[in-house]
Amino acid sequence: MDGTTQEWSIQELAKLAATTSRTLRHYDELGLLPPRRIGHNGYRYYGEEELIRLQRILLLRELGLSLPEIGKILERDAEEPVVLARHLELLQQQQQQLDRQIAAVEHTIRALAGQETLMAEQMFDGFDHTQYREEVEDRWGKESYARGDTWWRELSDDEQADFKARTQSLMDAWQAAAIDPGCAADSAAAQDLAQRHIAWLHSVPGAQTKNEEEFRTYVLALADMYVLDERFAANYGGTSGAIFVRDALRHALTADL
Repeated sequence: MDGTTQEWSIQELAKLAATTSRTLRHYDELGLLPPRRIGHNGYRYYGEEELIRLQRILLLRELGLSLPEIGKILERDAEEPVVLARHLELLQQQQQQLDRQIAAVEHTIRALAGQETLMAEQMFDGFDHTQYREEVEDRWGKESYARGDTWWRELSDDEQADFKARTQSLMDAWQAAAIDPGCAADSAAAQDLAQRHIAWLHSVPGAQTKNEEEFRTYVLALADMYVLDERFAANYGGTSGAIFVRDALRHALTADL
């Protein structure tokens, strides 16, 4: 063995990654994270490549992927810098929103302590469901926005929470699919997501009243907006993710034409 190459024992790696040796052994059993070598004492040792691979596994787990799904992604893709760049873009988008929410809560705390004047606009920064009002009104009219806004405000807290959870689950699934190099926009997995997305859009007020062609035009316009507006693209992990979603929706809506 090259004595200049750093290695970590399974216990050391588990501590670094805030996981357990049992988990790392399980990853090895599944073929996700084989050790660099096994010593004469039977101990597992890991090098830098294994650390990078473990980082990817943990990132993909954070996105909600199962271990079998992660295994397929790791098998298909060997270009670590490219994939990690996609992960970084996604994490940065999430961090920006979280930073805004933290700042909003800090403002409220300071206001409650009498240090600042409470500003409603700051309280809800990062939580704003009206952030796309201008785009909605420009494309579909003020009546469409007003109808949707009224629908949202009339929902109970539990109903709003459920809708947000379903929406976030869909966004997370899109982000996970977009960073999978083996998942093309016209693949079965992407098309299943596209149909789920279309059904989700059907639940939004106004969509139910559109005929088939109007609804198709509406979804295609939204798909383009996902790419053109960086605020929309952020929901899908950035521009590359938004392009993936747009292409999948286009295929779903035009495949039979």
